[in-house]
Amino acid sequence: MQDHGATQFKPNTTIAAIVHYQGKFLLVEEEENGATVFNQPAGHLEANESLIAGANRELLEETGLVGEPAYASGIYYFHRSELNLYFLRFCFVYELSNLAQIDSDKEDSKWPVCQPQDSDIIACHWFTLEEIKAIKNQLRSLMVLECIEDYLAGHKISLSMLKTNL
Repeated sequence: MQDHGATQFKPNTTIAAIVHYQGKFLLVEEEENGATVFNQPAGHLEANESLIAGANRELLEETGLVGEPAYASGIYYFHRSELNLYFLRFCFVYELSNLAQIDSDKEDSKWPVCQPQDSDIIACHWFTLEEIKAIKNQLRSLMVLECIEDYLAGHKISLSMLKTNL
């Protein structure tokens, strides 16, 4: 008898965090296949982890920030043809008021302190939408920009819509 689901197609499930403050978005700089790319704090969902717990974990690992998402801004199904991989991505929005750490040493305003715990992260950067569009070719995937544009369009999915039995 074959295991249930052993031959079923299973896309990679990823979670991403949009962190927005004063007109800028927090992106992480990382290396992928020898190239420097920019991404939202994001990664793969782990076994026995809820979507929200996974998003919180990725935010912490990649930025050092602690928070709870206010809502989800989109669910994306994406095929990365050069790798022949399929992704199901859940994008969550973190409001600054829900983040624990603020850097009061900045001259113009207070900014969240970004201290990546993941050694794959080179640095964190705050970009405007226009700056993100200018580095479009350096985005890890086009979903980075699509998620931000959906956030700006006001797409909101209540977290109460996401159910888990974990």
